[in-house]
Amino acid sequence: MESLDELLRRAEDAHGHLCAGQILGVRMALVGLARLGIEDPRGADRKRLVTYVEIDRCATDAIGLVTGCRLGKRTLKFRDWGKMAATFVDLASGHGVRVVALENSRALADQRFPHIESKGQRQMLAYRELSDAELFREQWVRVVVDAAELPGCKSERFLCPRCGEGVNFGRFTEVAGERLCLSCARPETRYWEPEDTPG
Repeated sequence: MESLDELLRRAEDAHGHLCAGQILGVRMALVGLARLGIEDPRGADRKRLVTYVEIDRCATDAIGLVTGCRLGKRTLKFRDWGKMAATFVDLASGHGVRVVALENSRALADQRFPHIESKGQRQMLAYRELSDAELFREQWVRVVVDAAELPGCKSERFLCPRCGEGVNFGRFTEVAGERLCLSCARPETRYWEPEDTPG
């Protein structure tokens, strides 16, 4: 595994800037990997790890970079809970560790570096230097990753009879005895609404 400085440089290149969230994400991933004993997540150990992230912010990009977990590989799972937290699951052992950023780390940054005017700069410096125990709460957890959620899983594909779109991985529901894609079955939950062609 690369050094913290090298991982932060790579995170900055991949994300477009370095910020406190990127530093937290790199550190969070390093803690998770260390606790699980995964030394080469992007190489020899790449098929052992699934990571659940709970926020769609800068830290998530950093976690993906360090772990090698990606949505497209089905090894990065997103749960939109708005928490600066991630759970790292070792598929080989069945163990998982959930790592949560502590709220008081911001106050610690202010206390340790009051001479630095920028809040962001205080946090970036603190998040590099604070101990794991000062930054994170860790909890051993059990995560049962459904077989259909595992990387490489093949699944039935069907065409929704209403919209005609193909659906994978059992993402359908039955309504009045008819199998429908989720957006047709529950249009109130769609993130989009149809509209006439503009212009």
